Amino acid sequence: MFENNTLLADRCMDVLRDHVGTVEAETFIYFVRSESFDYTKWQREHFDALTPEQIREAVKKHGIEYPFQGKKAVVL
Repeated sequence: MFENNTLLADRCMDVLRDHVGTVEAETFIYFVRSESFDYTKWQREHFDALTPEQIREAVKKHGIEYPFQGKKAVVL
């Protein structure tokens, strides 16, 4: 893993631990790494279960908690 990937993994684990605790964070990682886990399907099912209003509210909340800092977006 490249150094920046290692730093990213460390930051993400810190966020998980801060929000759900160490045991739950480790359980989540185990779950995600399991052979039967399909992240794409999981995300699809999650977002399909939300109403457009719920998605709008989540986007607004995210924008308040993590305001745009003037960084250029990466266009693919």
